[in-house]
Amino acid sequence: MDLNLSGKHALVCGGTQGIGLATARALAELGADVTLLARRETLLRELAAQLPTPRAAQQHGWIAADASDTQALRARVEALAAGKPVHILVNNSGGPPPGTVHGADIAAFESAYRQHLLANHVLAEAVIPGMERDRYGRIVNVISTSVKEPISGLGVSNTTRWAVASWAKTLAGELARKGITVNNVLPGSTQTPRIDQIIDTTVARTGRSRDDVHAEMVAAIPMGRFARPEETAAAIAFLCSPAAAYITGVNLPVDGGRTRSL
Repeated sequence: MDLNLSGKHALVCGGTQGIGLATARALAELGADVTLLARRETLLRELAAQLPTPRAAQQHGWIAADASDTQALRARVEALAAGKPVHILVNNSGGPPPGTVHGADIAAFESAYRQHLLANHVLAEAVIPGMERDRYGRIVNVISTSVKEPISGLGVSNTTRWAVASWAKTLAGELARKGITVNNVLPGSTQTPRIDQIIDTTVARTGRSRDDVHAEMVAAIPMGRFARPEETAAAIAFLCSPAAAYITGVNLPVDGGRTRSL
């Protein structure tokens, strides 16, 4: 099985923590040059310097950018891709705040769409020309199992994630003949700051104890535990590899069996 990413350049969004950082490390282990993208410049510099370098010529870097500022985001990534074509794009950003869809403010939808759908589109548009030239491209969007089954209490997130999934499926069909794949990975409950946010919001809304909320969430997972970020990152890394060249347009749950639909 060909998992070798030597000579490939990966841009990983949300690369300072959780699934994003775990993915950056996994891609670096497979030989890719990795550029981290997030907002905190000092932390980005530190983490980029710590990424694995099993191949002597590997070079890792970083870009400090805010996904909500699409104009600046486009400019910085276009500049990156002009100097060093990006072959792998991992779109990954923290979800919108929890809450019901009824009563949600219009501004919450606008903010979520800008951070997820519009940012993903801007990034893809910036790197696709280089993927076309090199006849190698992998775009993986880290979304949510809510693409298959809406999650209670995540109204704005559910809506936005579906939009991203539809965008990705459309893009996959348009790019398939160019050797570029587009896939979505759907994490379930993963041990990241995002899951802590969801638990804390539920505790505040219901008055239940944190232990009770945690136990109920774990009980809904057939494997009986939350995922580790590295487990989700492994699925992403596979989809980025040469071995996954014939997989495109799919939604892949990595959720310990929690999703009940097909």
